[in-house]
Parts: sequence; structure tokens; C-alpha cells
Amino acid sequence: MLSNPSDKYRPFVPFARDFAERTWPSKRITHPPIWMSTDLRDGNQALIEPMSVERKLRMFQQLVKIGFKEIEVGFPSASQTDFDFVRKLVDENLIPDDVTIIVLTQSRDDLIHRTVEAAAGAKKAIVHMYNACAPAFRKIVFNMSKDEVRDLAVNGTRLIKKYTGEHPETYWRYEYSPEVFSTTEPEFALQVCNAVTQAWQPTVESKIIFNLPATIEATTPNMYADQIEWINNRLEHRDCIVLSVHPHNDRGTAVAAAELAVMAGADRIEGCLFGHGERTGNVDLVTLALNLYTQGIHPGLDFSDIDEVRRCVEYCTQLPVHPRHPYAGDLVFTAFSGSHQDAIKKGFAQQQPDTLWEVPYLPIDPADLGRSYDAVIRVNSQSGKGGVSYLLEQEHGLVLPRRLQIEFSRAIQRVTDETGREVTAGDVYDLFNKEYLDLEKPWKLVRHRITGDPKAQTGRQFAIDVELEHDGAVRHLKGQGDGAIAAFVDALNLGVRIMDYHEHAIGTGTDTRAASYVELRVGDSSSGFGVGVHADIVTSSFLAILSAVNRHFINKAAEAMAA
Repeated sequence: MLSNPSDKYRPFVPFARDFAERTWPSKRITHPPIWMSTDLRDGNQALIEPMSVERKLRMFQQLVKIGFKEIEVGFPSASQTDFDFVRKLVDENLIPDDVTIIVLTQSRDDLIHRTVEAAAGAKKAIVHMYNACAPAFRKIVFNMSKDEVRDLAVNGTRLIKKYTGEHPETYWRYEYSPEVFSTTEPEFALQVCNAVTQAWQPTVESKIIFNLPATIEATTPNMYADQIEWINNRLEHRDCIVLSVHPHNDRGTAVAAAELAVMAGADRIEGCLFGHGERTGNVDLVTLALNLYTQGIHPGLDFSDIDEVRRCVEYCTQLPVHPRHPYAGDLVFTAFSGSHQDAIKKGFAQQQPDTLWEVPYLPIDPADLGRSYDAVIRVNSQSGKGGVSYLLEQEHGLVLPRRLQIEFSRAIQRVTDETGREVTAGDVYDLFNKEYLDLEKPWKLVRHRITGDPKAQTGRQFAIDVELEHDGAVRHLKGQGDGAIAAFVDALNLGVRIMDYHEHAIGTGTDTRAASYVELRVGDSSSGFGVGVHADIVTSSFLAILSAVNRHFINKAAEAMAA
């Protein structure tokens, strides 16, 4: 990189003076724009291997299912494949009556004629013509004057009017793009657009579309918005015009540029579902639409099964969607950070149905996009108690007390630190079983019998006969206490002190089981937890006590070996 990049690059400034009449910063977006998908054209030309007819058709059907009413289906004069695909859609009556197909062409007689020929017979079609207007293109690429560039646009418009008039069975509309609008002098872009308007003669009932592309994203989104508002205020016959934008993503700010452009007066946005397109891509329509949705505005597009949309696009384009892509990525509703997990877990716990969404870190309810909550929290070495406990609760109905969450998260931490990998929900449950539920040594419960005598003196109201297996040998023990747990602890005679106890039901009806969590000390040791799950609540509490006792002796043995 250059030590002084200003020797080679200069900042782009669209206006000679500051654009003082801007009003867009105080505007808000209150309704969705008209959406136009160019996945089958701009998106397709960006692919290493362009889509086959089968993949194109699948993408078209997906776009229709999502709710797009304007779909750019190809550049039929550029390739036989594109021409044949457009004809397939028309001849096989594959275009819904409420969908308008769009075909792209350059301003040349033979190309325009073939483009119109491709779409003729469709119920509704838009011919989209473009020619580059920016200084660098006029000078370097085409060696044309401003007058020649303007005349090229006007002559192409007249040819489109002529050839479409030969096919009255189709309702034709016209779209014109002063290509590279983003670096074209605003005054010249306005001059060209007004000349095209005069040539086409649009009406309020049949509007012309002026598409102002950021073909090269050359500056910050606010300056692009200034350009849009400037020309929006000056276009002749504005009531007969649909003002459209087509932001590219060279600077990585296409989404912001599109949103600000709508605030500045744009009626329509062109882009691709996940931002595919030449170089760094077109604006991402999924992100734009769902940004609106999170502000309480239905975008008019249906992404209620975002996974299906993603899978379709990945299949058709053979390009992966990034796992952290907004709204749609595999990991976008996934939190690894412990503090994030804890906040999300608490948010879900307090969120009530049919109320305003208010879950920390999640701007949208994953369920609205067809995502299940089991994808929200995953566990790795950065995770904490919140995520771990959330997975156990959602998958297995285990509601861990807070101190048990902390204790078990340490066990997870040991595993992830040792392996360096993420642990799945299944891994978490397997480890929980190993750590708490499957411990049957040195003590294992075989059977028990409890009797109660309400008239007995304090400490002797319950009596227990319990059969335990201790290191392979069966032992019969007896105990008494104010309750079943106290009697069981008395029978063990191990110096156990119960510090805390929680229980809850798992499931409903005849399949209900009881989960018990006990925090206890054995002698003067530090406290530790045990967990028991059983159809009988008393049995589950005994299993929890033995779980904690067994963990105590196992840890004690491990410490002795380490010493």
C-alpha cells in the first residue's frame, strides 16, 4: 500500500457545492419499496459457473414464492441460454399473471430487437436498457461526447418503443439506467433522463422507470442519498416516473445506501437475495427486507422459511451463504459468548406471546423466519452457564438452579478447552448425564420403603428402610427424620448436610417425571450438586443425593491421586 494514497486516489465529490437542500436525514421509511430481483441476471453473471436452465427455473419459482412481482430474468441478446430461458417462461406459461418479467439490453438496434423478441407474448414485460454515462466511461471505454451518449439513450428508447409496439399482446413498460450514475455528473444524468422521458412519453398510468445505479460504489451512502434527492427534485414529469436504485457493494455499504436512497425519494430497489452480483455484489434484498420487518413494517416479501430460501440460492448459485450473514446465516442466531447466552436465555424466559419483541441481542424472533430456538445458543470455550442451561431446558426440560448452572459450565469449559471444538446440544446432554445422572458408584440405589407417623416425635415422623449397593456389596440401612429426605440422609450416615433443594416436573400427564437438584456438603467439604430424574418424586430426590455424594467421593479420589 502507498504511504500517501492521496497521490493516487482522490475523494469523489458529486457536487461542486454543498447540497444544502437535502431533507432525507429527517425522513423515516414507513412502507416498503417496490422490489426488483436481478438474481437471474446480475446475480447470474457474477457466478463462476452460470446457472443452468433447471437452476434458473428453480430460482425463478423461489422468487415468485417469496413474493417478487418484478423479476429480471436475463440478458437474452447476450446468450442463447438466456434467450431460450425467457422463451421457456413465456411459451410454457410459467409466469404468474401478477408477475412482470424484465429483460435487459444495450442500446443497439439488433440487440433491442432480439430482446423484445425474447419477451414477446408475455402478459407483462419491462424492457430495461442501459448505457454508461460517467466521464471515465465516456473517455476511456467508448470515446464518446456527452451529446453522443445522450443520443444513444434517446435512439435506443425510440427503438424499444417501435419494436414493442409490434407486439400489442404484451403490456410493455420501459426502464432506463444511466449506467454508472454514481460517478456521473448529476446535471448530465438529469439531462439524459429528461431526454429519455421526452422520447418515451410515459403517463401516470404507465410510468417509466429510471434506475440510478451505484454501478461503482464511489462514496459514502449519505452522498449517494444526496444525488438521489437532487435528481428526484428536478426530474420532469416526476408523477410519471418510478425512481429506482441499484446499489453495488464496492465499499460494503450497499444496504445503507439503499435505505438512505429510499429516504431521499427512491420508489424501487433492485438487488439480489443475498447480495450476489459482479465484483463485490449487488445490494442484499434479504437484509433490506428484514431490516424493515424489525421496524414493524412488513416488506411485502415472505421469508418465513429463511432456511429454504438459503438452500435454494446456494443450490442455484453454487455459492455458500456466510454463516454469519444477517438473518439467514447458520450461526446468525447463535451465541457462543457466555454473557450473551445468559442475556438471551433471560430474554426468552420473560418474553410473552403476542407482545413486543424484547430479547437482548436478537433484533428479530427466529421463529418468524422458521428458525427453531435450538439453533440460538451453541456452546464452545467462550460460552457460559446461560447457554448451557438453555440447551438443557429446551431439549430436555431440565431447569438448572443458578449455582448448578455455574458448576456444570465449568465441566463444559474443561471439555472445550481440552478439545478446542464446539460442543453440540447432544454433547451437552451426554456430558450432563455423565457428570450427574449416570453416577452409580460408589453408591447405587436399589430399593426403598418409607413409612410415616404424624404422631411421632420431631425427627422421627418418617422412617426408611433402604437397600443400597456400595462398591458391589448390598447394604440394608435404616433412618428416621422429619421428612423422606431427612430420613434418607440419616440412613446414609455420611455426615451429609443439605444446603439447597429444587424440584420440578418434566412433561405432562402420565409421562411426567420429576427432576430433583440437591446441593449438599459431606463433612467439611465444599458444597456440590447432584441431580436425579425419576417418575417418582421421592425416588428422584434420593437419586439426586446419591449423585452429589458419588461426585464428592470421585472428586476426592481424583484429588488424592493428583497429590
